[in-house]
Amino acid sequence: MITITEKAAEKVQEIASAEDLAGQGLRLRVVGGGCAGFSYDLYFEDKPTDLDETFEDKGVKLYIDPLSYQYLDGTEIDYVEGLHGSGFKFGNPNVKSTCGCGSSFSA
Repeated sequence: MITITEKAAEKVQEIASAEDLAGQGLRLRVVGGGCAGFSYDLYFEDKPTDLDETFEDKGVKLYIDPLSYQYLDGTEIDYVEGLHGSGFKFGNPNVKSTCGCGSSFSA
């Protein structure tokens, strides 16, 4: 299962409203690349495919393809703000290591 924190859900709703994307879900996937092997990809999408795992948490619909789901099961999506910038952060229990940039991982 994939979950989202209250702060992240609020940010998603804020972005969806500002970009006129209300009603769309978030596509979360793992893509090859980055200095540790994999990186996260997160974007709005109208609807899931027939093969997707779908979740809804705190009013946010999440769509994950089967290949990505094997790397993302148990992940919590958060939104953080700090001195070095702000953005979505992924608490993924399947990660074995990350790189210095913080956006790439290996599983």
